[in-house]
Amino acid sequence: MDSKSSGAAGAAPESILNFGREQTEATLGIQKELLGAYEQASRAWLARVQSEVELWSDLATRLSATRSIPDALGAYQETVAQRLQMATDDGRRMATECQEIMEKITRSLTKGWPGGG
Repeated sequence: MDSKSSGAAGAAPESILNFGREQTEATLGIQKELLGAYEQASRAWLARVQSEVELWSDLATRLSATRSIPDALGAYQETVAQRLQMATDDGRRMATECQEIMEKITRSLTKGWPGGG
């Protein structure tokens, strides 16, 4: 009887260790996925900032070459229209990135817990 009870008692700590190992692996997996998503988003936003610098630099170049007020106003109008389009694209990109990150978190939670996928 003692051998049966000690065998059952020995299995419990092992299952607890396995559960802890699985949880640790799941946590490390989600951290790796999120870090990848954050790095990708960071690169995209850096490129976006560079494109905005180019936009305003181009405006300065165009303004220095203008010879009339209507030409200057036209340059401003085009630049502002481009900037508004960039802002629209920024909003879409941010919504998409947030959605992707939330999906990764949700997926990891369902995989990392008992009874999950």
